[in-house]
Amino acid sequence: MKRFFLIILLILISCINVYANPKEVIKTDGFVIPTNKWKDKIKIDENFEVNNPEDKIIIIYNHGSDGNDVKLKHCFWRSELRNWAQLAGDKINDKEIMVYIHCQGQLEGDLGAKLGKIGMWMKKWEGPYPGTSKMDRRVEGNLKVIKKFVNMGVPKKQIFMSGHSCGGWATLRLTAEYLEEVGGGISLMPACFWNLSKKYKVKKVGYEKAMEKFHKKYPGMAQWRQDQIDIIKEGNAPVLIFTHPMDAYEGLTSDWMDDVPNFKRVVVSEKKKINGKKCVVAGSDWEEPLKNAHIIDFADCFMQYHPMIKEYIASRLK
Repeated sequence: MKRFFLIILLILISCINVYANPKEVIKTDGFVIPTNKWKDKIKIDENFEVNNPEDKIIIIYNHGSDGNDVKLKHCFWRSELRNWAQLAGDKINDKEIMVYIHCQGQLEGDLGAKLGKIGMWMKKWEGPYPGTSKMDRRVEGNLKVIKKFVNMGVPKKQIFMSGHSCGGWATLRLTAEYLEEVGGGISLMPACFWNLSKKYKVKKVGYEKAMEKFHKKYPGMAQWRQDQIDIIKEGNAPVLIFTHPMDAYEGLTSDWMDDVPNFKRVVVSEKKKINGKKCVVAGSDWEEPLKNAHIIDFADCFMQYHPMIKEYIASRLK
């Protein structure tokens, strides 16, 4: 019996999330300070200042969310900013890249405020979405930040929207509706409707049957997702998008993006490697092999896509 409880204890200890450490969490807006090496300490400058704004490229980076319509207690993990810290400070056509992280964890949608995180998925509500969603408010919040940069003197074409997961979805939404306000968008593993690809066994049953089951079980949530996809498709914005087939969220439910002519979609890999290189993620005082394909853009191997990201930005500056 003692051995049994010891095994259980060891399992529980091994399952403790390294992200739970408070020093891994960032809850503020600010500029990511450039790093010399990928594993260097991640620091944020909270001063909203841009010297020589006409010579700067601003990338506004948006975090993901573990609740698509409710408030969060955090915004960013330090581990997700390593690649951005490497890109920050680089120059494209003599213009310096500055990466600005935008925390929107405090926002919530009308339905999320009413039902809560669990209630959003427990109650069989019908569409369309009743009121203003958190995603709508995220788009509005980013527009306000964009306006601040423009007022400082940064040309609109030198401002790029970006984000991971729900932040990547917000990138697709904003560029679809307000492309005239920015130079373009970089969307990383866009997803904001939980682990659809895994939960509905898309690999086994196919996309159509999986979505049919999703619509039957959660009609309101499914309709809300489809309504946003329709907005994104109609916008047809020239966005650079990264997806991964092993991503449990929208990895195998993202093929609709191939029907959007101006999208440049990159399917990162079929494995948790990039060009044969094993991937590692790292926090403040820890590192481990990549286990979750949804965060492959946090990993060191993703640096291989930095030239592509810079080429995309350069193409939008013309």
